[in-house]
Amino acid sequence: MFIPAGFATVAPYLVVDGAAAYIDFLVAALDGVHVGSSIRPDGVVANGQVSFGGGEHAATIMVSEAQPGFPAGAAQIYLFVEDADAAMAKAVAHGATSIMEADDRPYGDRQGGIVDPWQTTWWISQRLTADAYSFE
Repeated sequence: MFIPAGFATVAPYLVVDGAAAYIDFLVAALDGVHVGSSIRPDGVVANGQVSFGGGEHAATIMVSEAQPGFPAGAAQIYLFVEDADAAMAKAVAHGATSIMEADDRPYGDRQGGIVDPWQTTWWISQRLTADAYSFE
């Protein structure tokens, strides 16, 4: 099985209204890196790719413009960052709405939540320990 560099076995694919503007938001507000986009003949994004993180933990998501048969839909994404408070503040400064302030959680993350202007919920988490999650 071949999986492109920067992707995992499971890759989020977000369908939104205003895909080009959404990619700009992901880059500006959440420190994503725009890998590239395929543009349809009508000028809208057929498939855009935005990468987060780096090295062995890099993850790429795909973004596409909504169209008949493929409507925009809400999603929730868990995003690991170096500094949850700073990442939350930056996202809010770029138009996201805070839905849960960053706080230390019992499972070892400092986590907060935002909803971006396209209605995707981002759980912004700073892992505070190298321990694996415990499911006891």
